[in-house]
Amino acid sequence: MNCSLLIADDQPHVLEALRLLLKAEGFRTESAASPAGILAALETSAFDCVLMDLNYARDTTSGKEGLDLLARIQSIDGTLPVVVMTAWGSVELAVEAMRRGARDFVQKPWENARLLAILRTQIELARALRQGQRLEAENRLLRDQAGPGLIAESAAMRPVLELIARAGPSDAHILITGENGSGKGVVAQALHAASGRAARPMVTVNAGGLSEGVFESELFGHMMGAFTDAKSDRVGRFELADGGTLFLDEIANVPLNLQTKLLRVLETGEFERVGSSKTRRVDVRMISATNADLSQEVGGGRFRQDLLFRLNTIEIALPALRDRREDIALLAMYFLRIHARKYRKALGGFDATALNALLSHAWPGNVRELDHCVERAVLMSQGSAIKAGDLGLRPGREAAPRLEEMSLEEVECILIKKALARFNGNVSQAAGVLGLSRSALYRRLQRYGL
Repeated sequence: MNCSLLIADDQPHVLEALRLLLKAEGFRTESAASPAGILAALETSAFDCVLMDLNYARDTTSGKEGLDLLARIQSIDGTLPVVVMTAWGSVELAVEAMRRGARDFVQKPWENARLLAILRTQIELARALRQGQRLEAENRLLRDQAGPGLIAESAAMRPVLELIARAGPSDAHILITGENGSGKGVVAQALHAASGRAARPMVTVNAGGLSEGVFESELFGHMMGAFTDAKSDRVGRFELADGGTLFLDEIANVPLNLQTKLLRVLETGEFERVGSSKTRRVDVRMISATNADLSQEVGGGRFRQDLLFRLNTIEIALPALRDRREDIALLAMYFLRIHARKYRKALGGFDATALNALLSHAWPGNVRELDHCVERAVLMSQGSAIKAGDLGLRPGREAAPRLEEMSLEEVECILIKKALARFNGNVSQAAGVLGLSRSALYRRLQRYGL
């Protein structure tokens, strides 16, 4: 057992006997001969356990010095196990020591086997307690950072849920594609939660929010003096995510000259901090997301094809909110509960006019727009239910009809409009893209009144 113990007694021969016993069992020890020495050691070093006498120079029988010291130790580290010992043991003193925070009690002269068993047990229990507290803190942080849960009952979301269930437990790198605001970050959190890395943090980096000058430092860290503003060493996001997941959002914005370094980390787990030649290793699962067509970015020379191959071992295409209308009411109710609690308003739900407005809106901003819309409605509402007017949706932005609901003429008209807009009204170029002659395109323009 690789452990560090602080042993404290005012008798040198007792300290030496304990040191030899514990060293033989593989423990590292540090000694203190007084309450002040114990406190000084705890302020400067970390220990797995404290084994201390209850009696010192001021009083040799009552254990009062040791009992007073227990409260001080608890204030420094409430998870540090303390095992007390005294030559003047009694049931009353043992009970009082345990009441003040001691984990166990031994009487001098001790039995070696019992003492070692007590120390090992208390160290293991303390480690389990600290681990539980750390995991709870990380989970609390993740809950605080998280957006909505993965609310998905629509048919369009079933393939997404199936991929999360199948790929989540693996360490495969995953690329999530979809429009802005469609919930790519929520899917990334679901993938992390389904993985064997769920007990470790998921670290998020928004590549679109970083300038090229700070991008490398954010991802890989830097050493003090590496550049003008580097006033101290900095740990990068890859190191913070070691053992867990790194979620790189808007990955299409990664500068081309840094994509090689990103590829190297994905292939080998190795990198160097800015300003350092020391190679560091990490074990990180990469989940990335983009609203761009990376194949077009590759074709345009703005994204490395080998990096794309590494990123999308599995690709999850997230549908837009307009394509998963069965989820709109569920998501709206989720946001209503969140914002009603936040603003301390008693709201029972949406009336019929509000629900109709929610379901007929096109939602170009997807789930993010829905969230902001419901928050506004909660603030504006003066009744017990949200009304259509509270939502603030602009009229005339009803949902676009699905392709299967449109006639061939309607589809062709839309394509012609898009082609003309793309080429600023140039009929020849638009005709070439549409596979039509100029005369055929002119006839259609006349037919559709364009």
